[in-house]
Amino acid sequence: MKAAGLMQGREPISNRRRVTRRFVLLALVTAFGWSGWLAHLHIAGRATPLDHLEAAMTDLRMRLAGRRAPPEEIAIVAIDDEIVRRDGGFPISRATMARLIETIAAARPRALAVDVLFLEDGRQPEADRALAAALAKVPAVLAAAAVFNDVTNEDGIPVATAVHRPIPGIGATALSGIVNVSEDAAGVPRHLPLVAMTDEGVATAFVLRAAALAARTDPVLGEGQVRIGSAVIPLDLGYHLPLRPYGPRRTIRTLSAAALLDGTAAVASLSDRIVVIGATALGGSDTFATAFDPVMPGVELLATGIAHLTTGDSLVRDARVRRLDALAAVTLAGAAVLLIALAPPGPATILALILLAAWFAVGTVAFSHGIWLSAALPVAAAGLPMLLCAVARQILDRHRGVRLAQSEQALRQLQPAALADRLAWDPTYLAEPLAREIPVLFIDLTGFTRQSERLGPVRTRNILKTFHDLVDETASSHGGLVVNFMGDGAMVVFGALDPDPARAENAVRATEDLIRRTRDWIARDLELAGAGRALDVRIGAHYGPVILSRLGSDTNQHITATGDTVNVASRLLAVASERTSRLAVSADLLKAAGIDTPDDIFDEQQIAAIRGRAQPIEVWLRHDPPPP
Repeated sequence: MKAAGLMQGREPISNRRRVTRRFVLLALVTAFGWSGWLAHLHIAGRATPLDHLEAAMTDLRMRLAGRRAPPEEIAIVAIDDEIVRRDGGFPISRATMARLIETIAAARPRALAVDVLFLEDGRQPEADRALAAALAKVPAVLAAAAVFNDVTNEDGIPVATAVHRPIPGIGATALSGIVNVSEDAAGVPRHLPLVAMTDEGVATAFVLRAAALAARTDPVLGEGQVRIGSAVIPLDLGYHLPLRPYGPRRTIRTLSAAALLDGTAAVASLSDRIVVIGATALGGSDTFATAFDPVMPGVELLATGIAHLTTGDSLVRDARVRRLDALAAVTLAGAAVLLIALAPPGPATILALILLAAWFAVGTVAFSHGIWLSAALPVAAAGLPMLLCAVARQILDRHRGVRLAQSEQALRQLQPAALADRLAWDPTYLAEPLAREIPVLFIDLTGFTRQSERLGPVRTRNILKTFHDLVDETASSHGGLVVNFMGDGAMVVFGALDPDPARAENAVRATEDLIRRTRDWIARDLELAGAGRALDVRIGAHYGPVILSRLGSDTNQHITATGDTVNVASRLLAVASERTSRLAVSADLLKAAGIDTPDDIFDEQQIAAIRGRAQPIEVWLRHDPPPP
């Protein structure tokens, strides 16, 4: 019979490979299409739902990287609760602001950046004039506010519908710059736009004005970067400066405006520094949530931006970093679906998750060194194709499992159940030939050829099927194994799968049972009963050494028994026919079965010459089966 160990009910190898190739190709097309689309949006800087995930993961990496020491050349003068209390409310008066700037100017700072809007004339013109005079004593930048409606030009630069600048009476002696901060989808400040387009031309950011003023040079904007003196700072799309706070509030050196005015703070400590004035009082509304602090004053973010432009310690997220993100997303997506499509599902999923975790680890290390690699893009780019591929793989495997079960069931019908079970748990069974002494039995329906001519092909097939079922059931009940059906005959062996001390006894009992059951079946069948003595059953049985092995090609093999014992058992059918007996059993089989007095159950003994064999053998014959 066919060796199940070779086929295991599998679909043809070529078809399986073809289906696998198509599945892998479809998975890769899906992965590359999805990840490529996300990568395109990322490179173009388009807003997507991924921004929420990116915000959360960026804050996580920022906290993992920890606080950093801010540069010493930046200092904040805080309009805090104390000076608001002294001045009677917020905002503080322009007269107080003039005195504060006069005090700071006496320290000769490198530059002064005032994050306070002076958009209207004050109630006291002399206070406005005093403020303007104070500003004239120091290189200063005043805050301006732009109004945006989420529109950008073809270069990604935000377009402002209006810019509110300081009144001429105060701002005539100082520069001005927009103080707007760009927030992400979660409302966290991530960038500072360094320029904006207006109806009047280009508006420069507050932080860029302050850094350039401190460097005593004009900034030069290039493709994806800004040059301030000899320092080159890479920028994100649309000339946006990525923000990386140094820590929570007051991480940057901060002095109280009230302490400066009453002399309790050393104003000399502001000498040759970039001083940023801004509100930190609780009544102020200019606060933002960051990874380090849920209520970060806007002045500290502006001071952080000035520090980035001055020292070059900002996060690097330019076009090259975005392209690297895109490459990683497409690569990880392709690798993940290949793993899911080709490897076992469990290990493949674990490996794919390890790849994503490794990328996050690389991104975290890079983030600590100032490079902002995307964390959300590769996860989303690989995640959806992985999920779809895993579902499709499960459906495909389930379909293959059903086909495998159907094929295995079909193959089991082509071989004895005991042999199929043995090959199922031991596919290497008889990969090497095995020598064993066992009984071999041949059974044949004599006269059936003539009956098949009368019955026709359909009825003949049905009758043979019934006969084969009878032989298989009877042999199996006695521990026998039908290794071959040969038309109206069969070959049965005993003790082939495992050593069986009772194999000879079982074989003898099986011969008697086979004869009895076959004759009863013939007698019950109305069509066969009319055949009379022309249709009968004969059996030849012998015991001796055989070689159990697989015969055939590498892809089409049969489990069979070969050797002289098989030949003798087959010739004993001829002996039974010559003696018109139903059973011819060798003395060797009877001896192995422990039958010392065969004449009690057999009708005749003879020494028979076996064609093709030099030595005759002792044979016992029986013409009718013993009574039940």
